[in-house]
Amino acid sequence: MRQTALLLASGLLFTAGAARTAETPAPAPTPPAPTTPAPVMPAAPSSDPTQVRPGAYVLDSAHGKITWSVSHLGFSTYYGQITDVTAQAVLDPKEPAKSTLTVTIGTDSVNGLNDRLNQHLKAPDFFDTAKFPKATFTATSIEPTSPATARVNGDLTLKGVTRPVAFDATFNQAGTNPVNQAYTVGFDGRAVIKRSDFGINAFLPLLGDEVSLRLEGEFKAVE
Repeated sequence: MRQTALLLASGLLFTAGAARTAETPAPAPTPPAPTTPAPVMPAAPSSDPTQVRPGAYVLDSAHGKITWSVSHLGFSTYYGQITDVTAQAVLDPKEPAKSTLTVTIGTDSVNGLNDRLNQHLKAPDFFDTAKFPKATFTATSIEPTSPATARVNGDLTLKGVTRPVAFDATFNQAGTNPVNQAYTVGFDGRAVIKRSDFGINAFLPLLGDEVSLRLEGEFKAVE
């Protein structure tokens, strides 16, 4: 009798457990965590000028300047800068000769790195900045001299006088600027002009007539 009771009790417990198991729903499967797509990194800048994006560009004013130098009494070469430079370009990598360039210079920004000299540079016998606040350069032709260099011919108007001037341009690279994410093309340039050609005759010949110009520019694509 006792054994029968134990069997009945075991059966009731098993049945109750099975009922509770049947009544308890299985936990819902956990959905997979959303995945974040890997960021698309811009291509590294290219030094191949044929890969330059064609179109309109403007000079990045924070990264465009002209460094000038002139003989000082024959003892040394004196350096200064021009920092107010704006420029627009249209670049055609397939036919570089069809590219265009215009540059505007604020003559008041001619800097001799010396306060006394800076005041004199603004005077009538030098740049006469009050009367001629701007100088301009407009390219008239662009002649490729190698895959990454070109001779840029144009007209420079300085102190009311226009003369033909040429400079040698070197392409550096083009691509997305990692700082501001702008598509950028970088160039350097070299030119030599005679200041007397533009009526700047002060202290000749003690101060050199030939002025060497070093041009640096990062051009941003116009979106």
